[in-house]
Amino acid sequence: MKVLIADKFPEQYIDQMKSLGVDVIYEPKFGAGEIAGNIADKAVVIVRSTEVTAEAIGNSTQLSLIIRAGAGTNNIDKKAASASGIFVANCPGTNSIAVAELAMGLICALDRRIVDNVADLRNGKWNKAEYSAADGLYGKVLGVVGVGMIGKELILRAKAFGLKVKAWSRSLTPEKAAELGVGFAASIEELVPQCDIISVHLAQTADTKGIISKKVIDSMKEGACFINTARAGVVDEGALAEAVKAGRIRVGTDVFANEPEGKDGDFDDAFAKLNGVYGTHHIGASTTQAQNAVAAETVRVLKVFIETGRVENWVNRMGVTPAKWQLVVRHYDRPGVLAAVLDILKDGQVNAEEMQNLIFDGAEAACATIQVDQQPTEEMMKAIAALEGMVIHADLVEL
Repeated sequence: MKVLIADKFPEQYIDQMKSLGVDVIYEPKFGAGEIAGNIADKAVVIVRSTEVTAEAIGNSTQLSLIIRAGAGTNNIDKKAASASGIFVANCPGTNSIAVAELAMGLICALDRRIVDNVADLRNGKWNKAEYSAADGLYGKVLGVVGVGMIGKELILRAKAFGLKVKAWSRSLTPEKAAELGVGFAASIEELVPQCDIISVHLAQTADTKGIISKKVIDSMKEGACFINTARAGVVDEGALAEAVKAGRIRVGTDVFANEPEGKDGDFDDAFAKLNGVYGTHHIGASTTQAQNAVAAETVRVLKVFIETGRVENWVNRMGVTPAKWQLVVRHYDRPGVLAAVLDILKDGQVNAEEMQNLIFDGAEAACATIQVDQQPTEEMMKAIAALEGMVIHADLVEL
């Protein structure tokens, strides 16, 4: 099995992969084009920020699994992967502390204008009067948008600074908010106008793209700070720029709409150059601690896949299949039983969506559950039950 690692990866964890008996090809400077041109015989591809495009997936002949060494998977064409039956997995939660630390750092930097302080000192300018008027963070209201693992880590750190925290997340309820010790908001629109600082921690999906809209940005308090260590696509960057230019808000961001694909090079971005915008180089997860944790989880996902065929942290699995009925067949553990059942379903144009077959102690009998897209006819059920020497009992349950 050939495994391509197309981003920087700690050497000790590459050695751990090799100990699993796989052939590791390590190309940390590969871009999307290089992956597309070198993917044909690779069974597994591991990336951090490098794109895995539909072209790359189309060029593959052996590819079974793409692992994102991190949480977000928007750099992988999941639609193309799903259409080709290729698993996509990630490593959620392993870099949560690192991202929360950077978000907290940006909050502090904006409040005390640390970047401007440093720039003036390096330019030989002493300007104590200019920088002695920070508001301070204690008692301010922080709004956390997205209360997954990163959001929860930020809440812990914010409380230590004496910030009052309110939050919104699609899964957050008043009861869960109370457990976290934060105020509950029923919507982003309700949350944002109440806060002195907004910090976004959402994965970028079809549902969250542009969720921080112009309307939301325009509702922010005068002088508020906006922090984004998630993804650029969840925010209307143009509206954010307008608010910064008007002097209404300040921004600390680790992500940009026009980030270059490469790891280094020129970056001529008007938004990043605005006074009132503090930017970092999409480094939220890039601490040694976080990268080691991500690498260890990547190796674990690969090991489980090699040894069992099971994919941990599978992200492109369909949440709800078209199955409307479940066929439960208790049968003798003999060759050809499931094939015979599936032949009957096939002849009746009934499609099996999901299957599981469990073996009883002693390996004489088994139970298969087959979720199907339509109701098998009475004649089909009789035909299954009549499979002599194969089927013990068959039931049909509506889902």
